[in-house]
Amino acid sequence: MVDLRHHGDAEVRGIELVDLAVNVRRGPMPRWLAKPLRESLEDLGAYPDQTGARAAVAERHGRPPAEVLLTAGAAEAFVLLARVLRPRRAVVVHPQFTEPEAALLAAGHAVSHVVLRAADGFVLDPSLVPDDADLVVIGNPTNPTSVLHPASSIAALARPGRTLVVDEAFADTVVGEPESLAGRRDLPGLVVVRSLTKTWQLAGLRVGYLLASADAVATMAEAQPLWGVSTPALAAAVECSSIRAVAAADEFAATLVGEREYLLAGLRALPWVRVHGMPASSFVLIETPGAARLRERLRKRGWAVRRGDTFPGLGPDWLRIAVRDRATTDRFLDALRAAR
Repeated sequence: MVDLRHHGDAEVRGIELVDLAVNVRRGPMPRWLAKPLRESLEDLGAYPDQTGARAAVAERHGRPPAEVLLTAGAAEAFVLLARVLRPRRAVVVHPQFTEPEAALLAAGHAVSHVVLRAADGFVLDPSLVPDDADLVVIGNPTNPTSVLHPASSIAALARPGRTLVVDEAFADTVVGEPESLAGRRDLPGLVVVRSLTKTWQLAGLRVGYLLASADAVATMAEAQPLWGVSTPALAAAVECSSIRAVAAADEFAATLVGEREYLLAGLRALPWVRVHGMPASSFVLIETPGAARLRERLRKRGWAVRRGDTFPGLGPDWLRIAVRDRATTDRFLDALRAAR
């Protein structure tokens, strides 16, 4: 039984390590984002109001505000879905972020798996998903594999009577978000979950949102605690939905391409490391014999990477590594070779 509640922050908690275990961008917060966050502290005497943030997110994705719900990070969205849905057959496509399954199990739902294979590059084959599944959860790009599935493949899973939940927490790490379904209003049962914690370094603020039909959003809003998203988090949602923010995220994503390829070249030069598929996000997944021991040796040298055995479909020979700048990558590759 894997530990579905284990996440990358546990790898670095309470220990001074170079963090390659958490997929949150590193670097200074943009001034245009920091300023309204500071100013929002002047409004903490009033209860939070989602109206402005819902409108900003809706405009960013070309949807009406009634199809947007702000949440305390993507994790709360998964909890809300687990609370309001009554699936007869829930299917999670793995390897994938484990909080959706953990939320479903905590709400008393049985969960089935569709496990994508490393030999296939962890690429989705829609025919693998059972026809009778009335709830399907998949990530795009997928954490931890970093695979970006074609939008057409995921859209093929949508059908009347089925809720299709697409975790797009890392969608803005891809230039132009070409495979995002966030703007699709024609697919029955589609729910897109987004996070602002990765690119904008807001993990501690807890801010994300979901996009769905107005009826689905209204149902989930009723299950959400009153004032569950803080005033600073709502201010962040407004700023991160602006034209300026979208352009800045694209700039970061473009830089990320080179940094990721640099890391991948270094990893592929090691004969005892395998990279499956075509990584497309801010992290990569590797397979190497004895990864559990290697991870501990890296810790002793001051480096934290994410263990892979807590993701269904992987095992003890897998590690997830966050993409950082080239200087950090060079030092990490040296440490990796020494730890071997």
